[in-house]
Amino acid sequence: MREPAVPTWLVTLLVVVLSLALLSCSGKPDPSTVVMIIESSPTNLDPRVGLDAQSERIDDLLFDDLLTRDEHLNVGPGLAHSWEIPDPLTYIFHLHPGVKFHDGRPLTARDVKWTFDSLLQGKIRSTKAAAYRLVDHIDAPDDLTVIFHLKEPFATLLWNLSGGAMGIVPYGSLDEISRQPIGSGPFRFVRSEQDRDVAIARNDDYWGLKARLARVVFNVVPDTTTRALELRKGSADIAINAFTSDTVLTLEREPSLQVLRAPGTVLSYMAFNMRDPILKDARVRQALAYAIDRRPMLQYLSRGFARPAYSILPPESWAYNGDVPRYDYSPEKARQLLDAAGYPVVNGVRFHLAMKTSTEESTRLMTAVLQQQLRVVNIVLDIRSFEFATFFSDVTHGSFQLYSLRWIGGNEDPDIFEYVFHSAKFPPNGANRSYYANPRLDALIDQARAELDQNTRKQLYAEIQMILAEQLPYINLWYQDNVLVSSRRVKNLTLNPSGNYDFLKTAELVVGR
Repeated sequence: MREPAVPTWLVTLLVVVLSLALLSCSGKPDPSTVVMIIESSPTNLDPRVGLDAQSERIDDLLFDDLLTRDEHLNVGPGLAHSWEIPDPLTYIFHLHPGVKFHDGRPLTARDVKWTFDSLLQGKIRSTKAAAYRLVDHIDAPDDLTVIFHLKEPFATLLWNLSGGAMGIVPYGSLDEISRQPIGSGPFRFVRSEQDRDVAIARNDDYWGLKARLARVVFNVVPDTTTRALELRKGSADIAINAFTSDTVLTLEREPSLQVLRAPGTVLSYMAFNMRDPILKDARVRQALAYAIDRRPMLQYLSRGFARPAYSILPPESWAYNGDVPRYDYSPEKARQLLDAAGYPVVNGVRFHLAMKTSTEESTRLMTAVLQQQLRVVNIVLDIRSFEFATFFSDVTHGSFQLYSLRWIGGNEDPDIFEYVFHSAKFPPNGANRSYYANPRLDALIDQARAELDQNTRKQLYAEIQMILAEQLPYINLWYQDNVLVSSRRVKNLTLNPSGNYDFLKTAELVVGR
C-alpha cells in the first residue's frame, strides 16, 4: 500500500525553510550571489524619475539607453546601433533587432517614443523632462527606426540619450515602473525593500553581452563602520566609494580583500541658497571660499584619494576651463570681504549659518572641519544632519542655507551648466537649487546649447566657467577618486571615470572561494 503523496506546496516550503536555516547557520556567502553594500536606498527606480546616485546606477543595470558612453566619456552605440543627423533639427536612430523586455515583450521604436512622450506630455512628472524640452516630437515610422525632431539645434541631445540618462521603458508604462521595474538591461528586477535591500538577477535573454553574475543583492548599510565589518567578515562582497580614506587604508591590509582605485569625476561641492539674506551677497560667498582650506581635508580626510576642483566639469571634459579665479586659503582676505559686506564681529561672532548634510560619515567629517575653519573668521556653522531621503527632499525644495552634495556622472558633459545654473531651471524644472539667476550666463548657456561647432562651444563654456568662479553659487571642492573594495572571490572588476556600477556587467565569482 502506497503512502499518501506529500503536497507539492509543502515540499517547496520545507525546502525553502531548510535552505534558509542552513544559510543562517553557515554564515557563508551564497556562492551564486554577490552582495554589494550601498549607503542608501534608491529613491525611485523608474529611469524617467530617479535622480539620486543609487537610482541612476541601479537603473543602468536594469534598463538600456539608446546610446552608451565609453571610458573617455564619448557617446557610442547602445540600443541604437547607428544614427544619422541629416540636419541640425533631425536625429534618426536605428535600433538593434530582437531586443526584449524582461517580461518577454519585444522592444520597438514605439517603446522609445513612449518613454520620452510620457515625460514631455506630463504623464510622468519628473525634472528630467527639462533635459528634453527642445524635442518637438518623436516619430516611430517602423519598429526599428526612431526620429527625434527638435525645435531648435540641441548640441547635447546625444549625451542626454546615453549612459544612464534615460532608460527605455515598455509602451504604456506609468508610475508602476517605480514599484516593479521592467527594462531590457543585463539584469532584471527581483525585489526592493526600503532601507533594507534591492535584489536583481541576470537577464539570461539579454540581447548584448550577458552578465556573468547570476544574482546581485544591494544591501543598504548607512553606517561606515558597519559597512567595513560586513566586508571583513565576508557577509558582503563589494562597496564602491563608501568609506573614509582611513578605512580604505585599513581594509587594504585585509588578506581577504582587494582595493581598486582610479581617477574619478565625482564632484564634491558646497551650494548656497542665493535667496538667503546673508548668502545672496557675492562677497560673503567669496569670503567663505577664502576661509576654506582644502589641503588638510585632502591630506587627512581623503588621504590623497581626491584632487582639487575648480569647475563643476572634470578636467577630462573637452570643455573644461581651469584658468579661472581661485580662492586659495586666506583668512585675512575672508575677513576683509566680510567687513566690507557689513558683518562686523560682535561678541566674537559675525553670524550663524546652518548647513544641511546627510548622515553619510565622510560628509559629516568634512562639515566638522568646515565648522572649525569658518570659526577662524568668526562664522558659526551649525550642522544639521538628516537621513538621505529627508535631506534630499529639503534640498530640492530650497529648504537650506548651505548644503553639500556630490555630482555623480551628471557633471561629465557641459549641459550640466544649463541644468544647474540657468534661471529657467529652478526646481521642479531642473537642479538650480541655489536659485541663481544671471542674464549673461543664461544667454551664454543658450548660445552654447545651440552651437554645433565644438571649438566655438568650448570658448562659450570657458566664459561660463569664469562667471561661475567669480559669482560662486557653488564652491567646487574636489573630484573624488573611485575606490572599490571587494572580496577576492570577485574578479574582472574594472572601474570607469563615472564610478557607476558597470563593473557588475563583467564581474565574475571565483569558483571555489
